[in-house]
Amino acid sequence: MSQPTERTPERPAGRAVPTSADVARLAGVSRATVSYVLNNTSAVRISEPTRRRVREAAEELGYVPHAAARSLRAGHSRMVLLPTSHVPVGPLYSQFFNEFQWALRRLDYTVVQYGSVGLEAEEAARAWAELRPVAVVSLGEVQLTGQGVEILKRSGARAVITLGTRAVEGTHALVMDQGKVGEVATAHLVASGRRRIGVVIPEEPGLAMFSGPRLDGARRAVAGTGATVVPLPLRYEEESANELAARWRDLGLDAVFGYNDEYAMLLMRALQDAGIAVPGETAVVGADDLLLGRLLRPRLSTVRIDMVLGRELAELVDRAVREPEVPPRTRALLDSRVVRRESS
Repeated sequence: MSQPTERTPERPAGRAVPTSADVARLAGVSRATVSYVLNNTSAVRISEPTRRRVREAAEELGYVPHAAARSLRAGHSRMVLLPTSHVPVGPLYSQFFNEFQWALRRLDYTVVQYGSVGLEAEEAARAWAELRPVAVVSLGEVQLTGQGVEILKRSGARAVITLGTRAVEGTHALVMDQGKVGEVATAHLVASGRRRIGVVIPEEPGLAMFSGPRLDGARRAVAGTGATVVPLPLRYEEESANELAARWRDLGLDAVFGYNDEYAMLLMRALQDAGIAVPGETAVVGADDLLLGRLLRPRLSTVRIDMVLGRELAELVDRAVREPEVPPRTRALLDSRVVRRESS
């Protein structure tokens, strides 16, 4: 008795995968025209009625271009790899990432987020290189090295861009001065007459690359002033905030820089519930200048951060891909200034 053969799960039984030739026949055009239209090629002029006919045929047949085949024709992929480990949370960064990915899509790139939890340095670079991206945009939590950058470029990556707190050899580096955020917030509190200042250190994973430099900046701001800085570990939970507020007077603090607006609002509510007057007994400053902070009572003082726009970063990626021979550059980012409101 013959054994039954196994059917591969690549496609439903009896259903052929549509090809560009099928689209060309249905639309009454050449395969080259189908390729030009569906790959958004601007070098060839094609009338709008023809473009519409090709798109309608592709939609009717359920055809989509094959990314790997397109990469072979072009000599490189259109994939921009965005490694993620513990992505920073918050509306400011969410808005930035959404704008960045949308801008890349308009430039005809495919954005792929790659989970990188547990990977370090060269190990991470090798894992990313396996996907053969045309560009990698690293957010800094996985600390790339010069050797890791070389691994990526040898695999075909035309551009490696880092967005973090330090420059990386061989990359287009956008360096964010996170220390300035903590420094200007704390300097504002010192100038307001506060002398024992708490600095919130979030306990959530992935935020140390921001909170550490901000704490260092706060310490720079109090140097030589007679004021002191007290690190305050805090989870983004009501219970944690309430526990901290319950021992506030024992800590003897008269001000707090809340890391960002979200942590500052969480702690400010807990302080108020514990009977601690804001700003009378304790001044509070956040960062990011979120709308919600302006709706509180008292309105939240904050640090306004001018980040690179997602559109600008997407344009940098595109230039670096098109001009891989241009030497990498380091650019400083993150101008920070205090917006004083009622909480301080």
